[in-house]
Amino acid sequence: MGREVRGGPPPLLEVRGLSVVARSRGGRAVSIVEGVSFEVRAGEVIALIGESGSGKTTISLACMGYARPGCEIAGGSVRLGDRPILDLSLPERRAIRGRDVAYVAQSAAAAFNGALTLGRQVTEAPVMKGLLSGEEARAKAVALFGELDLPEPETIGRRYPHQVSGGQLQRMMAAMAMICDPRLLILDEPTTALDVTTQVEVLLAFRKLIRGKGASAVYVSHDLAVVAQIADQVLVLRNGAMVEAGATEDIIARPVEAYTRQLLGAAHVMPSAAPPGRAPPDPGRTGAPEPLLRVSGVTAGYGRSGGHLALRNVSLEAFASRTLGIIGESGSGKTTLGRVITGLMPARSGRVSFQGRELGGSIGERDRERLRAIQFAFQMADVALNPRHRVGKILGRPLSFYFGLDGAETERRVRELLALVELPESYASRYPRQLSGGERQRVNLARALAAEPRLIVCDEITSALDTVVARAILDLLRDLQERLEVAYLFISHDISTIARVADTIAVMQDGEVVEYGSTGDVLSPPHHPYTALLLRSVPDLRTDWLDTLEPPARAGAATVARAPGA
Repeated sequence: MGREVRGGPPPLLEVRGLSVVARSRGGRAVSIVEGVSFEVRAGEVIALIGESGSGKTTISLACMGYARPGCEIAGGSVRLGDRPILDLSLPERRAIRGRDVAYVAQSAAAAFNGALTLGRQVTEAPVMKGLLSGEEARAKAVALFGELDLPEPETIGRRYPHQVSGGQLQRMMAAMAMICDPRLLILDEPTTALDVTTQVEVLLAFRKLIRGKGASAVYVSHDLAVVAQIADQVLVLRNGAMVEAGATEDIIARPVEAYTRQLLGAAHVMPSAAPPGRAPPDPGRTGAPEPLLRVSGVTAGYGRSGGHLALRNVSLEAFASRTLGIIGESGSGKTTLGRVITGLMPARSGRVSFQGRELGGSIGERDRERLRAIQFAFQMADVALNPRHRVGKILGRPLSFYFGLDGAETERRVRELLALVELPESYASRYPRQLSGGERQRVNLARALAAEPRLIVCDEITSALDTVVARAILDLLRDLQERLEVAYLFISHDISTIARVADTIAVMQDGEVVEYGSTGDVLSPPHHPYTALLLRSVPDLRTDWLDTLEPPARAGAATVARAPGA
């Protein structure tokens, strides 16, 4: 390892020689974290950086004295202040969780109970632990909602999880962690699901909390550009072992190890020269192909009376072997557009045509061939994959439904699909819970590819992947596109990703397309003001970027309206 984490005053969190093993079916212990040591002082943040499977989340959970089912903490020590966490009884460990140490998970969708209002879930911990009365907890929750830039702070707590966007739900989870004023925050990819403007506000909120209250934080991430804005120290991990550690500025400016340099090269920053994109065929040219997909004046709404319009008069086109990027903040209507195109949600007005034929408004109105030709790769793979089915069965179902495959043919095709998304064929026998977040997302993509579609609606499919794997997946998508002439509708909140993958871009705000054109045209000045805001909000790979951010970008991010459910 190139460097060691610097010492200093007595740390609030001290981890020494931490080792975690997983038990195989035969009872054999398999090491997944080995000999990890670090410390964090009050008011400081240490970032755990590495690819999926590097042990980041396992280490962060061990800081609360917790190991996932099938795993156990095999050695080392964890101290929070003067308390040896690993020596505490199970009731004692449970007592400190949510009070002294709080966890913000990567997937908010899997963490909330869909049957309870958000406000009830956010205020539950301080009331149960006797820290606040019900009225005090509700007042504090409203204040936190405002600080985290959630819409209608006074009333949003009355909504249910399905009534807010993914980014809004992630900020709700941040409020749930903050409400007890913990000394230690475990932040497990807390901004991965957020658009860039919201990410800025959440990073500012976390930094204010940590510095203002003297709390410590362990920040798990795969993106060094984000880590640079909040972390004092960085610990680079690979395969459960320490690769390099040191001050954030040193790691970014003077990395010692080749693997650290690889992570820096894959960070989510705007490319120095965005590709111009392959322009769609000129409709005026003789023999020019028709669009594969045409969306014409589509309006769609939520609610019993459709009172909330998530889409307003949206029109766009997608061509075979081309990628149309859809960019916008949470609540801009991106996912709603994808659902209308795939028939998961009917439009109130307008038309969706595919290969020159108008599509039915719902799945039930489309024949099997149309269903096969348009597939949806979902944003949150952990709730999109059936936890009771093995990966092989998950991938085998579309093979049976669309092609009538069974037996050996299904097994052969499943192996091909796993190889296509760079997973070992042995994963066919695993359950989704046995995979990392990035691995589950790759299975999610493989399921869409199983139907051999003409168009795939990719809804934030790289948001849960570490940067190195995400770059490989984007390269894979481009290779598949060239071979199969498949089209992508690529939905993302990350404009740096859109800049790399899209041929044309539609920028959405409040359910409307505010800018539309080739990638080169959209990303070259002059911009629409909202496009300019998105571009300003992409972090630079330097530690002072958040401090020197132009005030208009911060204000714009705070005031752009966001609508629920889109």
